[in-house]
Parts: sequence; structure tokens; C-alpha cells
Amino acid sequence: MGHTLAEKIIAKHVVDARPGDAGLSPGDLVQVAVDVVLSNDITAPIALREFEKLGVERVFDPTKVVMVADHFAPNKDIKSAEQCAMMRRFAREQGLPYHYDVGRMGIEHVLLPEQGLVLPGDLVVGADSHTCTYGALGAFATGMGSTDIAVAMATGQIWMRVPETMRFVYTGELQPWVGGKDLILYTIGRIGVSGALYRSMEFTGPVIDGLSMAGRFTMANMAIEAGAKAGLFAVDATTRAYVAGRANREYTMYASDPDADYAEVIEIDVSDVPPQVALPHLPENARPVAEARSVTIDQAVIGSCTNGRMEDLRIAASILRGRHVHRDVRCIVIPGTQQVYLDALREGLIETFIEAGAVVSTPTCGPCLGGYMGILAAGERAVSTTNRNFRGRMGHADSEVYLSGPAVAAASAIVGHIAGPEDVTA
Repeated sequence: MGHTLAEKIIAKHVVDARPGDAGLSPGDLVQVAVDVVLSNDITAPIALREFEKLGVERVFDPTKVVMVADHFAPNKDIKSAEQCAMMRRFAREQGLPYHYDVGRMGIEHVLLPEQGLVLPGDLVVGADSHTCTYGALGAFATGMGSTDIAVAMATGQIWMRVPETMRFVYTGELQPWVGGKDLILYTIGRIGVSGALYRSMEFTGPVIDGLSMAGRFTMANMAIEAGAKAGLFAVDATTRAYVAGRANREYTMYASDPDADYAEVIEIDVSDVPPQVALPHLPENARPVAEARSVTIDQAVIGSCTNGRMEDLRIAASILRGRHVHRDVRCIVIPGTQQVYLDALREGLIETFIEAGAVVSTPTCGPCLGGYMGILAAGERAVSTTNRNFRGRMGHADSEVYLSGPAVAAASAIVGHIAGPEDVTA
């Protein structure tokens, strides 16, 4: 019996693996070496305190420990300033080359691939649940608690249980305006927020073959919203083109065997999948946009680690160009990194957003987790390209968040209620 992509990557990272080992099976407990250890300004301080308790003076490899101040930076208050200061001190003491702060930083899961810090075949752990984003590059990437991350920083190793793999096969032709966000919302709506619990989601099929890297990052990013340990894509020409010029070290490409054993195979014909919106208060509440058109909104957020890349901004700008945000709506656009911001500026997208009545923020996770830059009051509703719409996620417990892709978010900002792109472009 062959092995899945996830099993192969994990097997290649097993510590003290013996030549000729038959490979891994789901359920095996293994000790593995990691290629990247990630934390941010919320999770790093906890990890650093635990690191100190270990009595270890140096991280295992400064070039493999990455810290990004992206949730509350530029600092929103004294507490966030202290947390970022703690990261800065540690990064200087340890000589970490990949500490990203104001002026250099971006939203971590947009930034690391952009900077070539995660590559195909890598095993990545991060103190952030959306670390699974890097599966789009053919890496096994998963979120862990800050205590585990402290151990990973000290030893370069972690233990894990090998997950089962679910294979998703997407066929058919995409409808206009349908992208990665719509596909993953539809998928989560079909299997539920626990449908892939502690499993790896492997995304395949002719539709995936034609999907852009931005769309793949979006889908991998939200694998955790189905309970998955990881979400992976096979490496192909699209992946290699993205990595070319970014990689500063060697990498290895893996692929699932034709006879790999999957826990479940789910086929999805995308031909009848329209643009989606996930109603409060779970990502699994995915519906066609037409079923939510009566919902008025107070805010639209376009950005985040899910949809803050250039492709996402281009889609939003194509709808906002020559139009204006509804007078009762606050539209917030957040480029994923400084480079995305600069590229959008040079391309004229920032001008388009401002002329349309939107505001453009420095790269930050800010409103996604109810941090800052767009907190909702009681009774307010937002359509957002972020990844979670749990109760109180973006502000008051009595507010509501509707998840969508950038096209739906931009169209909704214009008309003042949930709307499809065709409502403003027809």
C-alpha cells in the first residue's frame, strides 16, 4: 500500500529513522525534526516564558525560528507594546534574522511564503492555528500550542500523531467570480467544522490544477476550520513558478502514491457552486450569496491571511473601481504584506480603494480576531474575507460576521447589503 503526501513528508522528518523503514501509518506517534518554527506577538511571549523555564540558552537554529509582529502591530496599547518589546529583545539576543516588525512585517501567513521561508517538502509548526496555510506549497504545516513551540525552538523537534488523509477531488467548470474562498467555504459547509478533525485534507482534481497560488493559500488556510491538522496541495508547475526566485535553499517535492490509502474520498463538481457566504456563527454555515441578499451590513473587511494577497486586492479593486462604498458602510482594505501594499500602490489599486471611499491599513491581523482596526459594536454586521465568524470574533458578542471572498465583500460594500458581484457589474 502506498502513502499519502502528508505521510511522506512526516516520514522524511522522523528523527533517527532507519533506512528501509516501511513508512508511516495513520495513528503512529513519531518524533520529527522541523524546518520552521513560527510565532507571533500574541503567542510568542507565552512561548518565550516557557523557553526560559527550560533552562536553554540558545534556540536550536536561529535561521529556522521566525517571529512576526502582526496581530497588534503597530502597537495598539501598552500591553501589546510590552509583548512586541519582549519579542524584539529575544530576537536581538538570539540573533534571529527572521524577526519581522513594523516596516518589515506583514500578516505572517502571507509573509513567510512571499519571503521564501517555507518551501515544498518542509515540516512547519507555528503557534497560530492558520499555520496550515503553507500546505499550499506542498509542505506539512500545522498549528501548535505555545508550550510545544517553546520546545521546538529549543530542540528543533516535536512529536505528533500521523493523521489520516481525506482526499477532495474538484471537477467541472468554475462559475464567474468563484475562487478558492468559495470552494473552501462550500467544502466546509458540506463536511462541517469537525468533518476533517485531526485529518489532513488533500486538495486535488482538474479544478485545483488550474487554481492560482492565491486560491490555494486560501483553501489551505481554512483547512483548520474543518478541524483538519493540515491542508495540502501537490507541487506542480504553478507551485514551482511561485517558489522560483524566492527559495534560498534546496527543497524536496513529494507526491501521494497512486495506491495511497485515504480515510475518505470526496468528489465535488464545482459547476453548480456559486459565490458563497458563511452565515454566523460558524464557517460551516455556507450558503449561496443569493440566500443572504437581504442582510444589511455596517462594515466590509478585505484582507487577512486568507485573502490579503495581490490577486484578492485586484478582484476587489475591479469591482470598486468607478463606484463608491455605501454611505452606511465602513470598508477596510488590508494588504497582506508591505510588498503587497507597495505592489498595490504601484498598480493604482490603493488609489482605487480611496477614491471608492474605503480606508487602507498597514498589514495587520487587526480586525480578524477582534483586535483593532475594525471592531464591531453590538448589533453590527460585517462581511469579511477573514476565516472565522465565531460569536464575538470581530468584536461585541452580539455582532455578526459573514465570511466571503473579495468579490462578494467588495460588491456588498457598494450596495450596503450582502450582494454578489453581478449585482454591481451587470
